[in-house]
Amino acid sequence: MNTLKSRYRAVQQKIEAAAQQANRNPDDITLVAVTKTWPVETILEAYVAGMRHFGENRAEELAAKRPAIEAVLGPDSGIVWHFIGTLQSRKTNQIADHANTFHALDRLKIANRLSKRLVENGRSQTHPLPTFLELNISGEMSKSGVNCVDWENSATQRAEIRNLGETVAALPGLTLQGVMTMAPWQANPDFIRTVFQRTRQLAEWLAREMGLERPLALSMGMTDDYPLAIAEGATHVRVGRAIFGERHTH
Repeated sequence: MNTLKSRYRAVQQKIEAAAQQANRNPDDITLVAVTKTWPVETILEAYVAGMRHFGENRAEELAAKRPAIEAVLGPDSGIVWHFIGTLQSRKTNQIADHANTFHALDRLKIANRLSKRLVENGRSQTHPLPTFLELNISGEMSKSGVNCVDWENSATQRAEIRNLGETVAALPGLTLQGVMTMAPWQANPDFIRTVFQRTRQLAEWLAREMGLERPLALSMGMTDDYPLAIAEGATHVRVGRAIFGERHTH
């Protein structure tokens, strides 16, 4: 228990330090504790340690864990469930039913299916699903997300991302909260920072294009690179290993 709490505190301190260095308010940064593959008991420990934002990347895992946690803590525990993984179209109902925030929308088909379910389950009026558009800025083939590798120069890429943003903003049950990206593994820190910088610039461009009144949120940064992401404006960092240790396997 103490080790979990101390690792959590260490991550909070790093977030605070990175924010101060960037002249930002640490309170503007949401730490999403990534609990994928970790059992319900670990999430309950994390809750006692003070964590309230949890990230899952498998729809069926979220659909099993949330009711199990609510059976213990009740429905008003203050937990916010973030779905951070690529979503297959046949699993959209689980996310529309169980996620509070969705970080990885990468195509219109998923947006339409989510919206349909959110209308069916009654959430479209009461609790719309805040949604991030997942962008592939780095160009890695292994990464999902809308192709934005050359968005600054490609009218086609800009049109695609704008179309997705406008669709999400207009669909019943969905709200456009921001954009999300993943930096390459083990890349040079300067390159990683450039990926985050270009993501922020794209978010600023999209907000202007859509005439939004508030800036778009930025979900970027994981265990190995979240201080770099904070330096470039991240509002949500997704941290698992630094809090929970090496991945728990079933």
